[in-house]
Amino acid sequence: MYPDSDACRADLDEALSMAQAFDAYRGRLGESAQTLAQALQSRDALWQKAEKAYVYARMKRDEDNRVADYQELCDRSRTVLSRISEAVSFFGPEFAKISKKDIDLFLEQEPALHVYAHLIEELLRGRKHVLSAKEETLLAQMSELSGATNDTFSMLNNADIRFGTIRGEDSQPFEVTHGTYLRLMQSPDRRVRKQAYRKMYAAYDRQKNTLATLYSYNTKQDTVMARIRKHDSALKAALFPDRVPVDVYDNLIAEVRKALPYLHRYMELRKKLLGVKSLYMYDIYVPLTEKSDRIIPYEEAQQMVQQALQPLGDEYGRILERAFEERWADVYESEGKTSGAYSFGSYDSYPYMLLNYDGRLEDVFTLIHEAGHSVHAYLTRNAQPYVYGSHSIFTAEVASTVNEALLMRDLLARADTKQRKAYLLNLYLEGFRTTLFRQTMFAEFERDAHAAVESGEALTAVRLQSMYADLLSDYHGPAVKLDDQISMEWARIPHFYNAFYVYKYATGYSAATALSSAIYEGRPGAAERYVEFLRAGESDYPISLLAEAGVDMSCPEAVRDALTVFGELLIELEDTVSL
Repeated sequence: MYPDSDACRADLDEALSMAQAFDAYRGRLGESAQTLAQALQSRDALWQKAEKAYVYARMKRDEDNRVADYQELCDRSRTVLSRISEAVSFFGPEFAKISKKDIDLFLEQEPALHVYAHLIEELLRGRKHVLSAKEETLLAQMSELSGATNDTFSMLNNADIRFGTIRGEDSQPFEVTHGTYLRLMQSPDRRVRKQAYRKMYAAYDRQKNTLATLYSYNTKQDTVMARIRKHDSALKAALFPDRVPVDVYDNLIAEVRKALPYLHRYMELRKKLLGVKSLYMYDIYVPLTEKSDRIIPYEEAQQMVQQALQPLGDEYGRILERAFEERWADVYESEGKTSGAYSFGSYDSYPYMLLNYDGRLEDVFTLIHEAGHSVHAYLTRNAQPYVYGSHSIFTAEVASTVNEALLMRDLLARADTKQRKAYLLNLYLEGFRTTLFRQTMFAEFERDAHAAVESGEALTAVRLQSMYADLLSDYHGPAVKLDDQISMEWARIPHFYNAFYVYKYATGYSAATALSSAIYEGRPGAAERYVEFLRAGESDYPISLLAEAGVDMSCPEAVRDALTVFGELLIELEDTVSL
């Protein structure tokens, strides 16, 4: 993207200059169709340049959070984004003053505006939530502070907090980190799981009041901003950009709650197969059947991904091959590197992947998940102009989860023993549990936390622990014995600092279950429609794009059907293990 940090800083400076020049359009947006088109094009150009610099700065920081130069560059890029937001903040209020009649006339007069037709529709829809020019400028000036709670949590979580060491399966010291925690939770040695679990949550418990304060203020900020923008609630404000009705969110929670007996039954099966008197939360990730200890080299993981995604067609396969050959991914865990995994990039860059690959089969699923995001980004950016060159999280999660489902189906088709089949069925069920059930539980927690703040309630550590413990009990049922430590789990979820994000994982999983079935079974046109969906970017609203791809998320049936699949897989696993 850049030869060095100085080149990135130069682009940040140029973006600032472009933002200052954009002021020439102040007071002129409604004077002619040509002026409006030029203003939209200029706005795109400056954001495109600033976005590229920010993406570079953010990813350099994520390579090693300890490096002061990367921290400074990332902070500077955010400052520049804030100043640009301030500089262009007059656009919304001024556009809102242009009459619908004049907008329609401008669209007839100026062909250059045609590409912006969907954006203009969105701007018209959002008019009542646009403030005065002075108020928008004030909000833009404050925008640099809006990420303070998220940044503070990120530094605490990724750079400062330490979980200590335990005695591993070989009785040697083993450090508990974000990157190793899941592997430890999957250890067949219950002592190892319990020790790692206790170390993890003891560390968060020591910081519980700080973490509660951070999350409380993050939630208050969501609530205040929603009120300022004249939304009825923080939830409605979050759903508004994607034109998602609140019913979609509420129906997701309602449908999943109806299916909780399936999850409770799965927990009972887990308890029986593990042969434990009491099932604890540190027992719910360990495989129910014997797991291969074989480490999967990254090169083999790439081959597995390419093989599983063949049903998506030749074009998809060529892009995937290019991603691997050109090394779009930062693969392995290292000290100071941001934990987890993501796909990230600008309109002008590769859609890079950050991984913390550890050689487990789960890491292969993470790879295929992030590759789904990256190929989605590549197809979109090569088909859409900058204005539609991204995608909502609502659709993005479909692109990643379809890939996971295709990998699972490929692995199940190749399972050559009963034991292997049982292991994969268990892993498939875990995908449903951790995405459709768990993310919906998170979504319910977010809804309840924001509702509490909106009603004037204080979110103390004690209150947050109580809310979270109640949800854990409801979702996991009587088979799971909950201890006090697990009530701190809310404190380690980074996505809670991006409110009402996680429900999209669950809705995406539901949509992906339907789409992947059609693609894998080779239904006529299914793969082609899906690839066109990946090209569409933000050229239409998410629910409309998914409907064109073949699934209607405006109705609860898609979620209900996915939960039915979970029940069928559970029965198949019970039959396979003869219970």
